[in-house]
Amino acid sequence: MVAFILRRALLAIPTLIFISFISFVIIQLPPGDYVSAYAAELRRAGDYISPAQEAVMREQMGLNDPLLVQYWRWISAIVLRGDFGYSLDWNAPVSTLIWDRLGVTLAISSASLVITWLIAIPVGVYSATRQYSFFDYVFTVFGFLGKGIPDFLLALVLMWIAFVYMNLHVGGLFSPAFETAPWSWAKLVDLMQHLWIPLVVLATGGAAGLIRVMRANMLDELGKPYVETAYAQGLSESRVVWNYPVRVALNPFISTVGWALPALFSGDIITAVVLNLPTTGPVLLQALKMQDMYLAGSFILILSVFTVIGTLISDILLAWFDPRIRYA
Repeated sequence: MVAFILRRALLAIPTLIFISFISFVIIQLPPGDYVSAYAAELRRAGDYISPAQEAVMREQMGLNDPLLVQYWRWISAIVLRGDFGYSLDWNAPVSTLIWDRLGVTLAISSASLVITWLIAIPVGVYSATRQYSFFDYVFTVFGFLGKGIPDFLLALVLMWIAFVYMNLHVGGLFSPAFETAPWSWAKLVDLMQHLWIPLVVLATGGAAGLIRVMRANMLDELGKPYVETAYAQGLSESRVVWNYPVRVALNPFISTVGWALPALFSGDIITAVVLNLPTTGPVLLQALKMQDMYLAGSFILILSVFTVIGTLISDILLAWFDPRIRYA
């Protein structure tokens, strides 16, 4: 296992270099650049800059340099100085924009992931062990509805309910009176009143899908000889179910850690935009729209690092949870 971890860690280095270059190239593939996108935004707002001014801006920002020069300037600053560059659109350091919003993003995404697992695992186990029961049908309907309703639509419905029936200010994590206020018990209560909407929205879709996965895996394991042998030895149902088939059925949960880590960093972008959440997702969306190459490239690079680390963690956890898995 140690050799496997070292081998994967060494392979991650050229993988990240390749991903960083490809992502930097893809960001610049659409026609134009940041200056042309900025000029288009000004025209939509009724303002105007001349072609000469656009040329000056491109020269000042280094956008006329060859692609390889721009990439090397960006990636070398990250590796040597930890400097992710300067956002052309926000006119601020990229690291400041990312880290200022990272805490809120990780808190919301982590809480929604924990809620998703706390719902999906026991409900999936119950549905499998009580197949075709009344609650199995109820959870099946919930699964179809949860997967069928888009997150942004559920967010809009919950915002309407909170505004009409609960008299709450919707959008954002705080009411206007508490946005800039110092932390207090009243501000914490206000946060809790707003936080339940994004948590419900993010947890519903994930839990609905994982319930179906857990149920299907459990049904596949419950009929196997080792489960029947455990029952024949006189073990209780709870001990048999939770000690044996559940561990194997958890493999899909563990294997998706590689996706969960980057999702924790980026959050659900569309939901964050609809709910006006101060997370990293809307910043990434704006950076892609404006072709803000250093900000968008830094986001994609960090997501790639999280994906590689998450995949490595998934492989290690799978070998630990499932003794049938072995690495040469």
